[in-house]
Amino acid sequence: MLVVVVATLYPFIYMASVSVSQNVFVMKGEVTLWPKGVNFDTYKLILGDGRILTAYKNTIIYTVLGTLLALLVTSMGAFALSKRNFWFRKGFLIMIVFTILFNGGMIPTFLVVKELGLIDTVWAMVLPGVVSTWNLIVMRTFFSNIPQDLEESARIDGLNDIGIFARIVLPLSKPVLATIGLFYAVGLWNNFYLPLLYLRDESLFPLQVILRNLVIIGSSNMSETTRADSIVVEESLKYTVIMVSTVPILLLYPFLQKYFVKGVMIGAIKG
Repeated sequence: MLVVVVATLYPFIYMASVSVSQNVFVMKGEVTLWPKGVNFDTYKLILGDGRILTAYKNTIIYTVLGTLLALLVTSMGAFALSKRNFWFRKGFLIMIVFTILFNGGMIPTFLVVKELGLIDTVWAMVLPGVVSTWNLIVMRTFFSNIPQDLEESARIDGLNDIGIFARIVLPLSKPVLATIGLFYAVGLWNNFYLPLLYLRDESLFPLQVILRNLVIIGSSNMSETTRADSIVVEESLKYTVIMVSTVPILLLYPFLQKYFVKGVMIGAIKG
């Protein structure tokens, strides 16, 4: 476990150290675990670039909107499938599980999104991944473990299925909602595959596309924003963008940790 922790933390610590070190030490390769000549010039450069701020705003919109929609649709579907008296329940489950092994593929999915007029819109980033089969199954298992006595009592009090779902089931499902919501949020935050397929307008690009262009292609042209008397090391620039894009979503884990393990374990008690 110690080896795994070191192997996981070292690259992150190294990138953080390089991102706040002076360029001369970075170019000489003298930065290891601790930064040398601490300065935040690259952070000022990146956070002052309009493209980065626009991409940040887009990423936050996609993540928040996508997570809320995904939780709503997934929880509603899981609640329906958790009912043993639901007609064709096994048939729907078989079709849903079938998509884990087989799917339509990239080209048919692209054609569907195009025909729906979602290209170059926010919905192209949100709707194609609004439901994850695995998350749906985990949440369905969690809902199946909620005592039926609670629902029967609610029906006696006059609640219908929607009322039971909103007033009884969801308040009792905070652990699994937090866990599944974290899965969706991380996936949306780190997603660069969908924008490459469905977005053409650069003003809609999320942060991960800008990061990809910088790290892989090197076409972000950040040097245009540098002053004539300053030199920005490419390595420092890359690592700074990675840190800027990683830290916000990483900060969610401490707040959701108490729900994380509980939600996954409870949702995996029964098949």
